Amino acid sequence: MAAKRIGILTGGGDVPGLNSVIKTVVYRGSEIDCEVIGIRRGWEGLTHVNLEDPASRARYILPLNRENTRTIDRTGGTYLHSSRTNPAKMKKLPPNLEGGTYPSSESTKKGVTSTVYDVTSQVLRNVETLGLDYLIAIGGDDTLSYAARLDQEGVNVIAIPKTMDNDVQNTEYCIGFSTAITRATEAIERQRTTVGSHERIGIFRVFGRDAGYTALYTAYVTSIRCCIPEYRFNLKHLIDLLMTDKRYNPSNYALVILSEGAEWEGYQVKEYGEADAFGHRKKANVGEDFSEEVKKATGEETIVSDLTYDLRSGSPDFVDKMVASTFAGMAADCVEKGEHGVMMAISHGCYAAVPIPDPKLGPRKVDIETMYNTERYRPNYAHKLGLPIFLTRA
Repeated sequence: MAAKRIGILTGGGDVPGLNSVIKTVVYRGSEIDCEVIGIRRGWEGLTHVNLEDPASRARYILPLNRENTRTIDRTGGTYLHSSRTNPAKMKKLPPNLEGGTYPSSESTKKGVTSTVYDVTSQVLRNVETLGLDYLIAIGGDDTLSYAARLDQEGVNVIAIPKTMDNDVQNTEYCIGFSTAITRATEAIERQRTTVGSHERIGIFRVFGRDAGYTALYTAYVTSIRCCIPEYRFNLKHLIDLLMTDKRYNPSNYALVILSEGAEWEGYQVKEYGEADAFGHRKKANVGEDFSEEVKKATGEETIVSDLTYDLRSGSPDFVDKMVASTFAGMAADCVEKGEHGVMMAISHGCYAAVPIPDPKLGPRKVDIETMYNTERYRPNYAHKLGLPIFLTRA
């Protein structure tokens, strides 16, 4: 019998590199006499599972070993699948919990009152029933906000940050970020030929609800203009800059990349659909709205390209494979040493184990003063000597 049992799950949106984490935890776990149990579909696996029902158990609980994880790091996505479940704020009790009594609260948004339930007590029971000595949670700020809750409830939690937005607090890098930038760069460089052939203005939209790292770093390496959520831009000024770019470009075209949460003065990104478990609604394409403003102001033709989901699909690049495998090995080291309540991170350019971020801090934001030129709507390229490789300090 293994000395310790580790549970592992992935929550929120998938990114390339998750399978490298899962495989490495399993392989390193076998070296330190640990059994690894996969929790399928993120936090849903600990809220919806009925451990007395073999079918439910098979759906949500997957024992992991070297055989069934041997090749998973060769592909993207997550072998354990994912969901956007928040056990502390469930809009509806799962079938296995109907009739139970759980703390509830009411919230009103746009005149609609809804009840949410906190089923953390059931999550704790399932962790105990599964005999989990440690729980490794891989996710962004939403998933890890609940990991912080479980840490407070006494579960031995180890967190691993992933999000192509790169906006988790306490770390300079999150798994998925490098591949997202690589994909965005490749897509923009490919589409230059089409935008240039038709002498248009190319508008690219990428993920970045609250933080503009993905747009900013893509602009950094492609030398184009960008707009990020942290700074409301002046619509006329940006259009003038793009028209100047177009005029002085021998191929008579211009490019700009917008975070999904970017807004100009007097404009607010539209949202639609029902809010997810963490209170987020889908954002309408700001690129399309900006395109209409460009056409009205200049009469120029535009091409709008939504790069969002394509950036999180497929296999990870070298950086994400390396960081993912290293974070996983560090997590196994923490288990071996009996450490918990920590997140694997990069701090001051070095690998580190740091406190799981306080959910009250929200997403990490771009430092406008040092990283963004608010006059040119470009990244700031100056004064980088002495900074860590990803140009920011956690």
